[in-house]
Amino acid sequence: MGGPMDLFEKEQSELLTRSQPLAARMRPRTLDEIVGQDHILGKGKLLRRAIEADRLGSIILYGPPGCGKTSIAEAVAAATRRRFERTSGVLANVAVLRSILAAAQHRKRADGVETILFIDEIHHFNKSQQDILLPHVEDGTVTLIGATTHNPFFFINSPLTSRSQVFQLNPVSEADIITLLKRALVDERGVGGRPVDVDEAALAHLAKVCEGDGRRALNSLEIAVMSTPPDEQVRIHITRAIMEESIQKKAVVYDRDEDGHHDTISAFIKSVRGSDPHAAIYWLAKMLYAGEDPRFIARRLVILASEDIGNADPRGLTIATSAMDAVAFVGMPEARIVLAQATTYLATAPKSNAAYLAIDKAMNDVEKGRILPVPLHLRSSSYKGADQLGHTGYQYAHDFEGHFVDQDYIPTAAVYYEPTTAGYEDIITKRMASWNSRRTKISG
Repeated sequence: MGGPMDLFEKEQSELLTRSQPLAARMRPRTLDEIVGQDHILGKGKLLRRAIEADRLGSIILYGPPGCGKTSIAEAVAAATRRRFERTSGVLANVAVLRSILAAAQHRKRADGVETILFIDEIHHFNKSQQDILLPHVEDGTVTLIGATTHNPFFFINSPLTSRSQVFQLNPVSEADIITLLKRALVDERGVGGRPVDVDEAALAHLAKVCEGDGRRALNSLEIAVMSTPPDEQVRIHITRAIMEESIQKKAVVYDRDEDGHHDTISAFIKSVRGSDPHAAIYWLAKMLYAGEDPRFIARRLVILASEDIGNADPRGLTIATSAMDAVAFVGMPEARIVLAQATTYLATAPKSNAAYLAIDKAMNDVEKGRILPVPLHLRSSSYKGADQLGHTGYQYAHDFEGHFVDQDYIPTAAVYYEPTTAGYEDIITKRMASWNSRRTKISG
C-alpha cells in the first residue's frame, strides 16, 4: 500500500501532466493511436511489423514538424522489452552521449539487456558527436532511433545513414488532423472534461492552416478553448471566426542553408524552367516572405536565363542582369516588383538549353584529353616571323559575300551547338543550315 510520499508523487505527476500543452498530453500511447503515415505504419508494413515484434533495427525518421516522429518513438518505448533511453540533439553534449553509451554497454555485458536510444533533432549533432555513436550502433550496443526535420542524407554522416533505415514521414493530412482534434475534444487527457462545441467549419479551417502539423493543430485548439468565454448555456462554442483569431500567423518553414532554402529555390527554378509563371511567383513570394536575400534570387535568375532560355530569347539574359542590378539598387520591399517582372518574363519566354549543352559537351571533350592544336591559318600573325612559322592562309570573312567564307576553324567534325526551333533559335537554325549548305557546295 502506498504511503504519503506515493500520493504526493502521484499528485505532482498529474499536475505536471495537466500543465503540458495539449499536443503533449494527447501523444499516442500505441501504434493504433497514431494517425497518418500508413505508408510505413499500416497493417503489414515493415516498420509496424518490426515494432510489434520488438525486432526494430536502427532507423532514422525524417519528416516535417508535427508529423509523428516522436509519437512513433514513444510507441516503440511502450512496445519494446529493451531499455529505452531518450535524449536530444539540442540538449546532449559529448559527455552526456558517452555516459548513455557506457551505461548501455554495461547493461548489455552484465545483464544482456539491449538499449534503444532515441535522439530527437539528431541533425543538431556535429560530426564528432555523430562519430561517437557510430561504433556503438555498428556493434549493437544501442539501436538508434534518430528523428530529424532535415534531410538525413545532407545532415547526418553517411556511415550512420548507411547503418540505419531511413523512413520519410509525410505531413499529416487534413482529414487525419480533424480526427486528432475530435479525439482531443472527447478524451479526458485533452479537453473532454470541458463543455466545448466546435463547428465543423472551425475544425476544417484549423486543419487546413496548420498544413500537416498535428502538434500545431492541437495546441491551437487548446488556445481557442482556453481563450473563449462560455455562452449563456455555460458552453464554450468555437466558431470559424473564433478559430481564425486564435491561430497565430504561420511561420514559413524556411531555414537559411537548410532544407527549406534548398527545396524552395529548387521549386522556383523548376517552375520558371517549366514555363509556369503562377507557380514561380508563389515560390518567389514564399522566399521573400521568409527573408531570403533578393540578390541570391536574382543571381539564380541570371544563371537560368542562359541555362534554360539561352538564344531562344537572348533578351532573357538582359532582363535578368538588369533585374540583378535593379534589386541591388532599390532593395526591398520594391525589389519584389523587379523580381516578379524578371520571373514572369523568363517563365513565359521560349526555352532552349542548347548553349548549356554545347559548352558542357566541349568541356567534357577537353577534360577527357581531346586537346586539339590550333590550325596554322588561325594562329596569330601579328608578330615578326609568323609567316615563316606558317601562320598564313587566313581568309577574312567580311571580304566575302554574306560575310561568310568556308574554311576550317577546328580540326574535327564534332558538333557542339545544336540550336532548337524555339523562339529566336529558329532563325539561328535556318541561318546555320544556310551556311552548312554553302560549305557543302564549296567543298564539293
